Amino acid sequence: MSDTAIKIENLRKQYKLGAIGGQTLNAELQSWWARVRGKEDPNMKIGQSAEHFGESFWALDGINLEIKKGEAVGIIGGNGAGKSTLLKILSRVTAPTEGDIWIDGRIASMLEVGTGFHGELTGRENIYMNGAILGMTRKEVDEKIESIIDFSECRQFIDTPVKRYSSGMYVKLAFAVASHLDAEIMVMDEVLAVGDMKFQKKCLGKMGDEAKGGKTVLYVSHNMATIRNLCTRCIVLEKGKMIFDGDVEKAIDIYMNSHSSDLKTEYDLSTFKRVSADLGRKARFKSISILDRGMARFRTDEKMLLDFKWTAHENIDNVLIDLSLKYADGSAVGYTDCRTMLKDYSAGDYETKLEYDISNLAEGIYIAYFHLSEINESNELRDLDQADQIFFEIVNDSMEKTNWQRQYWGSVRLPQLREV
Repeated sequence: MSDTAIKIENLRKQYKLGAIGGQTLNAELQSWWARVRGKEDPNMKIGQSAEHFGESFWALDGINLEIKKGEAVGIIGGNGAGKSTLLKILSRVTAPTEGDIWIDGRIASMLEVGTGFHGELTGRENIYMNGAILGMTRKEVDEKIESIIDFSECRQFIDTPVKRYSSGMYVKLAFAVASHLDAEIMVMDEVLAVGDMKFQKKCLGKMGDEAKGGKTVLYVSHNMATIRNLCTRCIVLEKGKMIFDGDVEKAIDIYMNSHSSDLKTEYDLSTFKRVSADLGRKARFKSISILDRGMARFRTDEKMLLDFKWTAHENIDNVLIDLSLKYADGSAVGYTDCRTMLKDYSAGDYETKLEYDISNLAEGIYIAYFHLSEINESNELRDLDQADQIFFEIVNDSMEKTNWQRQYWGSVRLPQLREV
């Protein structure tokens, strides 16, 4: 009997840019007649560029992969690398353009939070419906429903319509159903991103137990800590191609080092899309610059000089800039702020220059999240605007250079022990 769970040969998936096909026969004929005459398609959206309309691109381009039964395989890569497309093809959500796939076993897929949930149905009703979508019989759900409810930690709300659930409760219930399916292969796409830390640990333990019990796990995540804890093998995708397949730590290093091209020093935030309508309304970052260098790379004995240009759209009290620092794998490093700039600002344009001491950071690539914040009477911070994904790298060129193993020693270099 073969020990191969999944085998992929020359897998390719092509998509076309823009809308595919018209909504009516008349629209199809209009588009066809325009193409015949070499004219612009009359059914293109307003503002849509005709230059790239209808162009194709390869979301996956020549993937060859074999996964053994019982392996826990992580799949990492930047946005648009093809990770979710690969899982959708394996889950039969979409079909490949070219290539062959052999799957030995039943697949339990969880590609999005609450896939298949209906907002008007209760949690209990959605367990039955979602179980049916995943291939469980009513008898199977009857036998497992109490265990599913216990695992989800949603018993208090199980007879409440799920439209009233938080995103965390959604993922707990959805994961509980998927994890109780008697499937040989589990396919997960960033499903733990909205769960709390306690539940993430519980889910990782569950998936680890399943892998040890002979199930195959494919897990996509941008959180390298979960990849490191769960997976025994890791695949790195880049622009639809597989650039590495093997050791987890080496895969993470390759993925994190790919950010070296993002070490720019100038960030124009005037047109940067904010994640919510409130950000940038009262005050707004215009630009952030890392001064005195062409690339955001520093030695540990240097200081980082930052220049912030920002605008206050109205009079604001108690404003400051703060920094949340993360390692390139998404794990938190620390927080700091500039209390010396804390004062009231009238409406207008401002330029603020700050210095950040990086001497206690270990070698590696970091992500800075800057916030323009105000402090209320209860000494609570409220974000007025934010600038995400500011990358910089720390290098150590001294003779005392250590091959820093962050997974064991952390992200911060503690001060040297001194003999008295």
